[in-house]
Amino acid sequence: MTTDNQFGPNGWSPERLGSLIDKTFVITGANAGTGFQATRILLSKGARVVMLNRNPSKSETAITELKKEFGIAAKVSFIALDLADLASIRQGANKVLEKVPKIDALICNGAIAQVATQQFTVDGFESQLGVNHYGHFLLCGLLFERIEASQGRIVVVSSEGHKMGLRTIQFDDMNWDKNYHPNKVYSQSKLAQMMFAYELQDKIKKAGKQVKVYVCHPGASNTSLIRESASLVTRISWWIMVKIGLAQTAEKGAYPEVMCATEDNLKERAYYGPTGLMNFGGPVGEGKLEAFVLEKDVLTQLWALSEKQTSLNWPI
Repeated sequence: MTTDNQFGPNGWSPERLGSLIDKTFVITGANAGTGFQATRILLSKGARVVMLNRNPSKSETAITELKKEFGIAAKVSFIALDLADLASIRQGANKVLEKVPKIDALICNGAIAQVATQQFTVDGFESQLGVNHYGHFLLCGLLFERIEASQGRIVVVSSEGHKMGLRTIQFDDMNWDKNYHPNKVYSQSKLAQMMFAYELQDKIKKAGKQVKVYVCHPGASNTSLIRESASLVTRISWWIMVKIGLAQTAEKGAYPEVMCATEDNLKERAYYGPTGLMNFGGPVGEGKLEAFVLEKDVLTQLWALSEKQTSLNWPI
């Protein structure tokens, strides 16, 4: 629990937001959960939001709901993109480059979690690592120059789960063929996302580029993330957490990513999110960034492997 919050005892909230007219935000996994709520908050301030979602029908339903709330002129659209398919990511990124002239922030929100049994992406990656890390690694690289053109931001949405596994990357068995465990693999995928972000910060600084990279987590938020793919025991445990009030709303879970996409005077070498009991909820601010997340040898090895696996040489 963090007590010294730069935003005061109540932490960051959307009340701090001014007008976001003329700002454009691109966000993955935005048709439900925290991604949908982040979209709502941004639209409420006049922003343009482009959702990158796998499911077209759910996206259309989400857009209908948003336009019902904010009016038919609300600047919200979607582009089909499946983070579990590198070809789909490339196709989706090309459409973004065709249709979105400016990106003020790319919010890497989409994720899968606690997949009960080992599954693989189209490209043969363990599914959680493939979607949560490799998918976003490729997407960020493909859109990086567009983001830099507007001196924009990349927001990586991780999880407190990054602390609950090996606390490093299992390079000798990235697909966990020998010791698959839903929670430990999820932990590694979220740790990989953070390590990617901090290594990217170093590369940006060295290259003199003008992109900010921030890392946050949503706390324990009541979304469908766990219910869709987890084992029965995990789903029951999560249901109990929700019932006894340990899980906050999806809207509050969206606060950290919206903050990182909009707020000035944030630190890059930091980790933002709820700072209350066990970081499940409470005032949004800066949390503790663990030393193992910044192990430079691991960061550089993971970057090199990620470029190889996604067949992408970053323009940096």
